[in-house]
Amino acid sequence: MDKREFRERLAEGTLTRRQVATALASAGVVFMTLPLVTRRARAAGDITYFTWSEYELPELHQAYIDKYGSSPEVSFFGEEEEALQKLRSGFTPDVTHPCTYSVGRWRDAGVLKPIDTSRLKNYEDIWPALKTIEGTVFDGRPYFVPFDWGNSSVLYRTDLVEIEEESWSLLFDKRYAGRLATYDAVDGAVITAALVAGFKNPFSLNDDQLAQVAALMREQRPLLRYYWTDNSAVEQGLASGELVAAYAWNSSVLELKRQGLPVAYMNPKEGILTWVCGLALVTDAPGDEQAAYDFIDAMLEPDAGRYLIEEHGYGHSNRKSFDLVRKQRLDELGISSPAALFAQGIFFQAIEPKRREKYVSMFNDVKAGL
Repeated sequence: MDKREFRERLAEGTLTRRQVATALASAGVVFMTLPLVTRRARAAGDITYFTWSEYELPELHQAYIDKYGSSPEVSFFGEEEEALQKLRSGFTPDVTHPCTYSVGRWRDAGVLKPIDTSRLKNYEDIWPALKTIEGTVFDGRPYFVPFDWGNSSVLYRTDLVEIEEESWSLLFDKRYAGRLATYDAVDGAVITAALVAGFKNPFSLNDDQLAQVAALMREQRPLLRYYWTDNSAVEQGLASGELVAAYAWNSSVLELKRQGLPVAYMNPKEGILTWVCGLALVTDAPGDEQAAYDFIDAMLEPDAGRYLIEEHGYGHSNRKSFDLVRKQRLDELGISSPAALFAQGIFFQAIEPKRREKYVSMFNDVKAGL
């Protein structure tokens, strides 16, 4: 799409999160002019929410609309590094939407402030495992309220694959050479290979461990149909039978189930990968702080969670949301037992910058056939 169409659709809220990220990656972010909020005094309820596309929908904060009469002003970002740079440059919304692995960096940059959870009536209903994820609590004070979560795992065609146990090793299975795919990212390909290699903390590999992972990935490379960057490729590949298994997200499970395809989503023996994103308060925000807390609380409402689960296929932080969704739908999405997933799952963590550079360099070498 061209620049004008991008701006119009962004303003209308008709772009998906994936479309925003794709457009930014292909065209850069310099043309993306979003409404800035100055440091002026504003009326009660006049706050700004800085988030991913699709998370501004009124169904996700209806209680806030009921109290204040309208939704907050919304500004979008396509990825978290872009968002951080915008906040550092002086943009001051009231509420923003980072993921756990970014909270520490944003807090160190001075753009986030602690959250008084006693001002949130729904906080007690949040899944306990999500409240203390590493990198979100500092000096006993949370800088993040969990909102949405999801998984990265293996999505496979049950009519085309035979397995004895669910394992990430399916993506390394020579029986399915040329019909496998994995995510073209360090947080996808490298992390899953590290789990198959038996390393318990894939986010902190030493040089020897990284070399072992590299060897395993070199064995995997000729087995892959491709490394994917757009999950629609996974959905199309599995739907056609071009692929029999791939690294995928919950949203792809939902899409293929809607098409009536025989697919299953693993809870691998090595651990399912779990991402968690949520809401944070911005330092020196100019809006009404109580309205900001009310907005966060509205996002935590059980019915907001029901909508998120049913329409987008992601998990919600409020336990009560799951009581509002049919078990069949939860089973289809692979999230019918959140507590079990959290207990066995592996939460994404920030990778120390210098170590991440080594991961990236190794991954690029593997893809280049070196």
